Amino acid sequence: MTRAEIHPGICGQICQVEVECREDGQHARVKVETTCEHIRGLIDSQGPIVDSWEVCLKPPGTGPFFEYASTHFPPDACCPVLPGIIKCIRAECGLALKKDTYLHFIE
Repeated sequence: MTRAEIHPGICGQICQVEVECREDGQHARVKVETTCEHIRGLIDSQGPIVDSWEVCLKPPGTGPFFEYASTHFPPDACCPVLPGIIKCIRAECGLALKKDTYLHFIE
C-alpha cells in the first residue's frame, strides 16, 4: 500500500491519498480524503478501481484524470494534487520508484 499527504498550497485543502495495487499489477484501488470538492468529484467519477497504465503512462497533462479536470476544475494549471495522486498510483503499481517530491519557494 502507498500512502501520501499532498499539501497543495494556498487553498489549504490537504489530500490524504491511499493506493493499493491489485494482484494483476495494473489496476489499483484509489482512496482520497480531502475537503476539495473538485478532487472528490474526480475520484468519484473514476470509480474506486483505476487502470494504472491508462492513468500513468500518458504524456503530461493527458489521461482520464486530466480530461476530467479540464472540464470540471476551476482554471488552475498549478494544482499539484493530480500529479501527486498519479505519482502514488505509479509507485504502488511498480511503474516508478517511491521518492518524495518538493516545491520550496525561496524568498
